[in-house]
Amino acid sequence: MNLGLIKKIVGYCTLLFLLAACKKPQGFDFRETKNFKINQVGFDKTSVSLEMVYYNPNDFGVDLRKVDCDVFVENNYLGKYKLDTLMHIPRKSEFTLPSKMDVEMKGIFKNALTAVFNKEVKLDIKGNCRVGKGGIFVTVPVNYSTKYSFNLFN
Repeated sequence: MNLGLIKKIVGYCTLLFLLAACKKPQGFDFRETKNFKINQVGFDKTSVSLEMVYYNPNDFGVDLRKVDCDVFVENNYLGKYKLDTLMHIPRKSEFTLPSKMDVEMKGIFKNALTAVFNKEVKLDIKGNCRVGKGGIFVTVPVNYSTKYSFNLFN
């Protein structure tokens, strides 16, 4: 058999094996928010910052490159959450994303009565993020929905 042909066959088999071994990264699991802070109050928009805690369910570490999500409270648009930085996230671990967001005040006013009379509101985060490994990045959807509990009078 020709040595060049054997090298090509081994090369193709190695490539197929590597492609089969690569798993598409799963989306992150949202855990909690903490350190909420109002930075600047305005009539149209208010700037807030907080830390969002997530869990990486993947069996491998990934690099997070970009996050672009819309935030809704009681199905009303609240604001856009963006993060454009490169950070490494270890496998099967919790991690914290520092977050800054401009909140549209009309969304706050729409939900003010709901917040006063209910102890919890529906929070939705929808969008996508870019995650990868070894310089190869894919877009992973973010679609998170929860009831956020709070007590206004404590």
